Amino acid sequence: MLTGGRSSEHDVALASARSVLAALDPARYDVVVVEISRDGRWSLEARSTLARPDPDSAGHPSVTDTASRRIPAEGEIPYAAPSGGGGAAATLPVPASSDGVMAVLGEVDVVLPVLHGPFGEDGTVQGLLELAGKPYVGAGVLGSALAMDKDIFKVVMRGAGIPVTRSVTLRRSSPIEHPFDYPVFVKPARLGSSVGISKVTGPEALEPAVALARRHDEKVLIEEFVDGVEVECGVLGNELPQASVPGEIVPHGFGDADWYDYSAKYDEGGMDLIVPPRISAEQVRRVQEISVDAFLAADCEGMARVDCFVTRAGDVLVNELNTIPGFTSTSVYAKLFEASGIAYGELLERLLELALERHERRSRLAY
Repeated sequence: MLTGGRSSEHDVALASARSVLAALDPARYDVVVVEISRDGRWSLEARSTLARPDPDSAGHPSVTDTASRRIPAEGEIPYAAPSGGGGAAATLPVPASSDGVMAVLGEVDVVLPVLHGPFGEDGTVQGLLELAGKPYVGAGVLGSALAMDKDIFKVVMRGAGIPVTRSVTLRRSSPIEHPFDYPVFVKPARLGSSVGISKVTGPEALEPAVALARRHDEKVLIEEFVDGVEVECGVLGNELPQASVPGEIVPHGFGDADWYDYSAKYDEGGMDLIVPPRISAEQVRRVQEISVDAFLAADCEGMARVDCFVTRAGDVLVNELNTIPGFTSTSVYAKLFEASGIAYGELLERLLELALERHERRSRLAY
């Protein structure tokens, strides 16, 4: 499992990885955790806060080093020493100080990226794993990069005939202006977890909001406020994906109680998830249909969470798509599939199987 990462969503990724690690059956999976630090170092050392519960108290064997079988101490990540063979990943372009990582990645059967934001969810790590010839969970290079860039994602969705929320894109030289009524949302084009996003209620706050977003990305979106119900839908699969039961998001985050900000997403009690959502059966069907359409149009595989709005007029609009949705204990994606009859542990197993199926399928292609 790859987790952490260089982006501002580093801590969110660690929280997701902690939940994933606790859910994977140690009797079936021998898990190695590679943590990517904020400075880009790939580490197998015991510097992570990730840890399984005490294996003795749980009554299950621990995840151990495949070479030395050493049980990790409290607070350690499972460590796997290099086998010496190097394997397919021996030339991975990770920092030279990341001792042992390349050999370990060459030996694993499948990689589960639990990374959010740039340098993990945007196609960069996916490209590295493609070069290494390793199966991995989730969207490939194109789908990952496309979904990360909210500007280009909307361009592609419009081209596919999928309705999306209206926005304008500001580049470094663009004037700070937009055609919408207030309030509007200002956000970095290539980030997630509501980092760097502002709800702007008047023109006097627009420039500071753009300046905040530009701390995270040179490209910024100003999005029109949509008066409607915020609904999210999980998608699971490769060529024939399935949609989950959608869920309605009711935020009451502590930074701004009327939109889905960072605290609403990750603080205890910051939001309510209502499943099924308080919309008509026809609108539920439309959300599921449009979510699968967006997933396929974005060239995704494995998993995604599609964020939509159902307007007061009854229209369904796609806002964005997340190729590595959060897997924390408050994860919307996991809860939606649990409501759809797929429990958390089974969901993870399905994702691993999908990764292996795709790798096997694509390995038969002639390049």
